[in-house]
Amino acid sequence: MKLRDKRSADRPREKMAAYGPTKLSDLELIMAIVGSGSEAADVTKIARDIQKLIDEKGSELSFEDVMSVKGMALAKTTQFMAAYELWRRQFEVSERPIIDSPEAAVSQLADIRDKKQEYFVCLTLDGANRLIAKRIVTIGTLTASLVHPREVFADAIADRAASVIVAHNHPSGSLEPSNADIEVTTRLKDAGKLLGIPLLDHVIVTAKSFANL
Repeated sequence: MKLRDKRSADRPREKMAAYGPTKLSDLELIMAIVGSGSEAADVTKIARDIQKLIDEKGSELSFEDVMSVKGMALAKTTQFMAAYELWRRQFEVSERPIIDSPEAAVSQLADIRDKKQEYFVCLTLDGANRLIAKRIVTIGTLTASLVHPREVFADAIADRAASVIVAHNHPSGSLEPSNADIEVTTRLKDAGKLLGIPLLDHVIVTAKSFANL
């Protein structure tokens, strides 16, 4: 059924005014944001296509994704993405920890501190230093050839990260950086500058303490 065929009281905006937003389904909320359809597609069809994209991409939904929906022009896409980003910031992104210090980074590394092998980890961060993801990049003795910038920044690019922090453990218990540690840090800093995704810190952890390069 198309929106124009519904009784006035069953249309999303009228329904919201009468009963409040909690009474609307996800589809009806999308329809209320989009507002109306176009010659290309009815608003119900547009909302269903957008809902399908949300189910597939979640918080990774992009402006281009919504623009690709038949019937969504620049103005409607801008309106929808503004509402979607506000929701994402308030209810999803706000739940992510803020990593704004070496201590905050170390709080995410409890699982590698007492490992018997070296684990090299990358934390990707958004523009507000909120954690996007933590990933193990390599396991084994740290060398420049093992930890290549592409292994670190491929995921950072996919995450649309604003910056990264890397870390690894020293099973020996020593916090003294090795020549390989220093070389890896330099290469990653240089790569981050080129890509516009700066390396904020490289943290070394042991079972009892930590240090940063």
